[in-house]
Amino acid sequence: MTKDNFYTLQFFLLCLSSFLFFGSFNMIVPELPDYLTSMGGGEYKGLIISLFTVTAGLSRPFSGKLADTIGRIPVMIIGAGVCFVLGFLYPVFNTVWAFFLLRFLHGFSTGFKPTGTAAYVADIVPPNRRGEAMGIAGIFGSTGMAAGPSIGSTIANAYSLEWMFYVSSAFAALSVLILIGMKETLPTKVKFKPSLLLVNKNDFIEPRVYSPSIVFILTSFSFGAVLTLIPDLTQEVGYENKGIFFTIFVVSSLLIRFLAGKASDRYGRVIVLKFAAVAIIVSDLAIAYTNDKSLLIISGILFGIAVGMNTPTIYAWTIDLALDKFRGKALATMYIALEIGIGAGALIAGWIYSNEISNMREAFLTCAALALLALLYLNFGVNWMSNKYRHLDNEE
Repeated sequence: MTKDNFYTLQFFLLCLSSFLFFGSFNMIVPELPDYLTSMGGGEYKGLIISLFTVTAGLSRPFSGKLADTIGRIPVMIIGAGVCFVLGFLYPVFNTVWAFFLLRFLHGFSTGFKPTGTAAYVADIVPPNRRGEAMGIAGIFGSTGMAAGPSIGSTIANAYSLEWMFYVSSAFAALSVLILIGMKETLPTKVKFKPSLLLVNKNDFIEPRVYSPSIVFILTSFSFGAVLTLIPDLTQEVGYENKGIFFTIFVVSSLLIRFLAGKASDRYGRVIVLKFAAVAIIVSDLAIAYTNDKSLLIISGILFGIAVGMNTPTIYAWTIDLALDKFRGKALATMYIALEIGIGAGALIAGWIYSNEISNMREAFLTCAALALLALLYLNFGVNWMSNKYRHLDNEE
């Protein structure tokens, strides 16, 4: 395998594993608000996503450090393994407090698997094709995100919630099996020892990637709101399948991911992210004023285009700015920002919404305001941040 040819069996096995992993934990998302309501916790819907992201964010320093020491593949296996185990526990732990305990633990999966995956992709692609590679890998992950909610809701409606959780576990198990046969890409590995779990403040944040992380916090706020509130909006406009919006937005992001990745390789990361921020603002406004099925579909398409432009470009920008030896930590920093944004979006939008459909507009207008701040930062703050930490470029 050469660095110039990343279209290899290893790359596509990794992509398949990502498809199964994202399908696994997204499969259950649309049904969770009603599931929580049935247990008497409907007023806590904002915690469904925010608790999940808190644990994911807390685990990032560990996953980043372990990815840079024991290897990319073990970190990915840990993440997918958590999904496998917890899928069997949701039907058993059926009280409100137990449900939130599982959501808290489930966050470890996204704290580990995507960190290892992004580091693995960065290891096997040349710098001038990172945007393209992240776009293609993102297509597989997004396809899993698209298929998961629809599959999950279909299974829940046709059979039961229990079977939905079990199929989620099956997807995670297949993701692990694929990883076991793959070749590790970390050049120098160390054997795991408990001391590797000791982290200090320097393991939490990589200053070189502050700019993409700031943009990710501000733009992923909308994603947290979508994950939390869209199932209710979907039902309000008349759809029975609460996963329909997720399918529409992810499918619409597939082609744009590839094009945006190549565009960012050619024209630069920041210019593509400016267009992405504008697209997020427009999609938030469209969701805010959605009151029928057709507007929901249009909103889903717009949101998919926005996310498809934003996510792979931020991934590639993060890798561009990171030193090779700190790649895992840099990606962990970026993912911490993602979790902060999603968690804050879920919690704050859920609080604004307060289980009242009339408050949906205010929640998504808030999202649009945060995306506008991201656009302003891309125009006026990036150069200042780059100059502030320019001295780090000389570190070896």
